[in-house]
Amino acid sequence: MSRSASSAPALHRRPAVRALRSLLSGLLVALCTLLAISPPVHAEDFDYRLQPRELAPGAWVVVGLKEDFSFANGGNIVNTGFIVGSEGVIVIDTGSSKRYGEQMLAAIRRVTPLPIVLVVNTHHHPDHFLGNQAFPRATLAALPETIAAIRSEGEGFNANMYRLNGDWMRDTEVVVPERSLAAGRQRIGGRDVELRALGGHTVADLVVIDHDSGTVYAADLLFHDRTPTTPHADIARWLAALDTLEGLPARRWVPGHGEPATDLAPLRQTRDYLGWLAQAIRAGAESGQDMTELFQTPIPPRFAGLALVKEEFRRSVVHLFPAAERAVLEAARAKASR
Repeated sequence: MSRSASSAPALHRRPAVRALRSLLSGLLVALCTLLAISPPVHAEDFDYRLQPRELAPGAWVVVGLKEDFSFANGGNIVNTGFIVGSEGVIVIDTGSSKRYGEQMLAAIRRVTPLPIVLVVNTHHHPDHFLGNQAFPRATLAALPETIAAIRSEGEGFNANMYRLNGDWMRDTEVVVPERSLAAGRQRIGGRDVELRALGGHTVADLVVIDHDSGTVYAADLLFHDRTPTTPHADIARWLAALDTLEGLPARRWVPGHGEPATDLAPLRQTRDYLGWLAQAIRAGAESGQDMTELFQTPIPPRFAGLALVKEEFRRSVVHLFPAAERAVLEAARAKASR
């Protein structure tokens, strides 16, 4: 084999090698640039920047983002609250992580040095109870059904929140409330407070009414400009709960997600969307659509302003369509057997 023949492949390879080296060099420069503008997140950067807002004398709220859980927001998508009485503080939900609970407690301490006398978990969804670690265990309380649900589902929720929110969740553990609450009106911490046991968003949804200020902390029975979530929903029961809420003597409303209001806008918006959602799913089942076809259902323009409406509609179809489909099939079988 001649020298020229044996060296020809090497000559052909040189441009390719140079191109590969150039590409790798460019990628290295790009990676270094990315690292320079996106430094790693350190523990001191995990700041929810909670800003308590006083809606009326003694009635406070911390408003979360109208977003999905993410590494960027750390699960700060929920409204929490607290009521300051003459003798102590009532906390309404503790947020999505140990860090959130600690930072919420610090925010309360910027407002008052009074002791925490009651910490309410309104229901068993993780953004409402995973901050429990930050508060005295003897103060943690919920409805009996909520306690049972946290005990049975809490660890699974916590593991999923680690996947969704990353290191924001570090050291977060499930702390199950030990005190069972019952509906009724009483003075707590020097405040005239009423607890209402309802349901529909979950198996048990607790509403806290501060009669001194006319503020209703409705938790996730109400959403405002944010699409309702339905992983454990019974829509018929939820709509009945909204009827109960509408009859309350309230001057302001705190939804579980979205801005507080001084009118019935959150209630009417939640009712309107849930009514449409139930009808759309029922119609899809009755017409023989499958889940994929139902995903394509047009969303009415009046709901265009609801945050995450497309995403939550699809999730609700996954949550609720199988039961609607079974109901249609059972009705058809019952009719055929007559």
